[in-house]
Amino acid sequence: EKLDVKAMEKAAEYFCGEHDFSAFCGNAKMKKSTVRFIRSITVQRHGEELWLEFTGNGFLHNMVRILVGTLIEVGRGERKVESIPALFGAKREEAGYLAPGKGLCLMEVRY
Repeated sequence: EKLDVKAMEKAAEYFCGEHDFSAFCGNAKMKKSTVRFIRSITVQRHGEELWLEFTGNGFLHNMVRILVGTLIEVGRGERKVESIPALFGAKREEAGYLAPGKGLCLMEVRY
């Protein structure tokens, strides 16, 4: 499908930095902190594929898949780029859908 990659890139910028990602956590009973630091998110088109790469200090349960679902909603025009900051510290149902895990790949872990 056609996605507005430029809008997705702009939305991804809002996710970078330290934020409360509770709306992007698939574990409703999470007792630990939901604050995480995202160093970068890149959105690149490779032919027919769209590659999204996330770098951060840690990720919550299903966090990357929910971030991807939210970015796809932006790319489809279903969510405005400017709506992203309101999601920090919000409830799970306010963020995007849970994208399928197909194609998800852990590239590297650094300690």
